[in-house]
Amino acid sequence: MNSMTNQHTVTHEVVEEFLGDIAPLAEQIGSAEGLVALSAGAASRKFRRATDLPSLRRFLRDYQSQILVPLELPAICRAHGHASRYEIRELIGLDRRLANEPLLQSFATASQRVGKTQLKRLRQLRDQRLVQRYLRAVQAGEAHAWHMVVYGLVLSVYSLPLRQGLLSYAQQTTRGFVRSAANRLRLAESECQILVSEVCAGFPAAVNRLLMEAAGPRPLIG
Repeated sequence: MNSMTNQHTVTHEVVEEFLGDIAPLAEQIGSAEGLVALSAGAASRKFRRATDLPSLRRFLRDYQSQILVPLELPAICRAHGHASRYEIRELIGLDRRLANEPLLQSFATASQRVGKTQLKRLRQLRDQRLVQRYLRAVQAGEAHAWHMVVYGLVLSVYSLPLRQGLLSYAQQTTRGFVRSAANRLRLAESECQILVSEVCAGFPAAVNRLLMEAAGPRPLIG
């Protein structure tokens, strides 16, 4: 019983640490400098800097529709799938493909710093061969440790619900953006809470669609 309790505590702590690391990453991307870099790197997608509440709302919608939902959440989902099936080559391949995605380049350094920090915390799991092989690939420069890939790996290693993990990621990232902008734009706490609720409202449906797509087509009846 004690071992089960200890395992639950360790699992909870690992996830809390990861989501805690995502928050400053989101704040860095959402800072004035981060938005300039993201806007410059994604000029063709018409990202615009947030200068007030309406433009922050537009930015969050754009980020959600162009990066978070089509790129980050699927990367987490695929990493989780590869890790669950012990597909180390596919996991490394996913990691390397993300380096070719233009919209992720503006926060690649911050993302990989978070990912490497989390991998160091997983180093103690000596019995997890896939974790150790991925860690060695990162150390050898064969993989980058994108934080989305590592997060999917964490969810798999600790047998955490994928749906809840995806929702938590999306919500925490959104809160990080809003926290970053709140002081700079002098937003009231009530405005921030309403904005977060608005933007996060569509996440459950988006995650459900992603999981249905990942499960593949269902056989026809009749």
